[in-house]
Amino acid sequence: MCGPTGIGVLYGRRALLDQLAPDETGGGMVVSVDFEGARWKPAPERFEAGTPNVADAIGLGVACDYIDALGRAEIQRHDHALGKLAYEKLSALPGIRIIGPAGERGGLVSFAFTGLHAHDIVTFADEDGVALRGGHHCNQPLMRKLGLTSTTRASFYMYNTAEEIDVLVASLRRTLKFFIG
Repeated sequence: MCGPTGIGVLYGRRALLDQLAPDETGGGMVVSVDFEGARWKPAPERFEAGTPNVADAIGLGVACDYIDALGRAEIQRHDHALGKLAYEKLSALPGIRIIGPAGERGGLVSFAFTGLHAHDIVTFADEDGVALRGGHHCNQPLMRKLGLTSTTRASFYMYNTAEEIDVLVASLRRTLKFFIG
């Protein structure tokens, strides 16, 4: 969401959250403590152990305001357009297998090249200033089902441009030339 790392939001029904026990403990979350146990404050205070992460909470709030100002529908439109453009341009590369639908897609494209490991692709792209994710993406059962050891993923968001997709494609062409000739 463009905010600081290490912070998030838990949304739930208050009645259910009030039934959950905290997984961490610290000051500010208890009504009382004795040798037999503790009586917790209601949610959300019961989940806020220790000193609150004030700086990151402020940063997350600013990120939410920024996204609200841009508009979620506009962000989605932009992401989908970049995903579609990336799919079209990457499809022209030899030996590529693009994972997922050819039609409507979000702002990412996962792919694999015959005979190349995703980590090699990611390393070459990094040399060209392109940030990609490579590996099994915490989904080894899917990789086995697809008959792959890894895939490479290009993810796009509101700060990416169509020109950056051209840089990605040029980087992949360079990678293919090095490994395949």
